[in-house]
Amino acid sequence: MPFHQIKFYQTGTFTIGNRLLEASDRSVQSDVHRSNALNSGHRACQGCGEALGARYAVDAAIRAAQGNLVAVNATGCLEVFSTPYPETSWQVAWMHSLFGNTAAVASGVAAAMKAQGRPQVRVIAQGGDGGTADIGLGCLSGMFERNDDVLYICYDNEAYMNTGVQRSGTTPAAARTATTPSVGPKPGNVFGQGKSVPLIAMAHQIPYVATASVANLHDLEYKVEKAVPMHGARYIHIHVPCPLGWGSEPHDTIKVARMAVESALFPLFEAEYGEVSDRTILRKRHPVDDYLKLQKRFAHLFRPQRDEERIAAIQAIADRNVRRFGLENGAAS
Repeated sequence: MPFHQIKFYQTGTFTIGNRLLEASDRSVQSDVHRSNALNSGHRACQGCGEALGARYAVDAAIRAAQGNLVAVNATGCLEVFSTPYPETSWQVAWMHSLFGNTAAVASGVAAAMKAQGRPQVRVIAQGGDGGTADIGLGCLSGMFERNDDVLYICYDNEAYMNTGVQRSGTTPAAARTATTPSVGPKPGNVFGQGKSVPLIAMAHQIPYVATASVANLHDLEYKVEKAVPMHGARYIHIHVPCPLGWGSEPHDTIKVARMAVESALFPLFEAEYGEVSDRTILRKRHPVDDYLKLQKRFAHLFRPQRDEERIAAIQAIADRNVRRFGLENGAAS
């Protein structure tokens, strides 16, 4: 794989980050010529992971497409906070679709570009977990089945945040939401429900599937820039913490995202034609407690007393991810 993950080590100073790298190895966000696709003036909450994820992903996509990019956006948080009529924060050709038909609209745009003889124009579709895993899953599956020339990006904040933090198909087990309250003998979301859209995408045997996190900027940009010039259906699932819905501190968004990866609750991997082709190996795993304790939506697992049984069940989910995706050296893939 041409991408090599870059590690920075603290040395008692603040001399870390892109300044230590050759210009060619620096992130898109460090470049003064970046597109700023999602510009200032939007109305996202403080610490919004989705705003970060969208800016990172679309800026990288614009660079990979050399500016020839069209974005189709589902209804949801990203659309609402970025385009309050008659304003917009988008600096890219951008279309608003319904909640559930984003993949179909993007497929139509891609077909139109092909009919016009403009194959250099790349098309991306964007949606949250509600518009992707639930309401839009049928259209998304159709896009995958037809192998339409679209890169679909899901920004997963694990609930319907825009409408009041209701449970979605990607809400994790035991999480408190407005529709899975922290009441009763087993508070929060039940175990054994929901779905993994990356695995569903892999089952369609499409050319490229990847997961990414706002805490791993170089990895996220690498995967987007790899996917944009490819043809056929592609899917990237980006983990984007939501301070409002998760009950985390706005300044901890990147820390929370990093703990999700390093606890193995959100594995980072790539897949091509249904087979895992690469993954981010965990140098040091953290127990799931380190991730759960950062969020009030899991507070009932620790107060008034620690819920050993259900925390162990969440740890077992992380352990299974390690085995399934080969996240540790020597682990089976």
